[in-house]
Amino acid sequence: MNDVNYFLREQGGFQVSTNPGVLDTCAVFEFLTEAKWWTELTMESLDRALRSSLCFSLLEGGRQIGLARVITDYVTYAYLCDVYIVEERRRRGLGSWLIRCVLEHPELKPLKRVALITHDAQSFYLGLDFHFASRPDYYMERMQ
Repeated sequence: MNDVNYFLREQGGFQVSTNPGVLDTCAVFEFLTEAKWWTELTMESLDRALRSSLCFSLLEGGRQIGLARVITDYVTYAYLCDVYIVEERRRRGLGSWLIRCVLEHPELKPLKRVALITHDAQSFYLGLDFHFASRPDYYMERMQ
């Protein structure tokens, strides 16, 4: 990815940016320590994950109020993870806008597959044209 040309979208006082300079790691850490999907989170592990990913910061007046993190090869596949909006800003369409921004990113848009795993937000992602795997018997994973 070209690090000079960061992705930026603005709407109604909110911004979505891939500029790592605006990413508030402490705010992300604070939220994710409360999230049930990332256990044993440390600041070091979060920092390493953020550095190794394409991160979409959702900002309101410079304050980090959401995040979507993408792990990708920029050729065929992307994995969407760590999506959140702070509680007081939910149910305003910001999550849908954030995911649309991710999917419209010029280096992600042509990918063959964007995958995710969610335990409780299936209806949200179905509304954004995600689908359950058509062949779940093909999907495999190795857990440790």
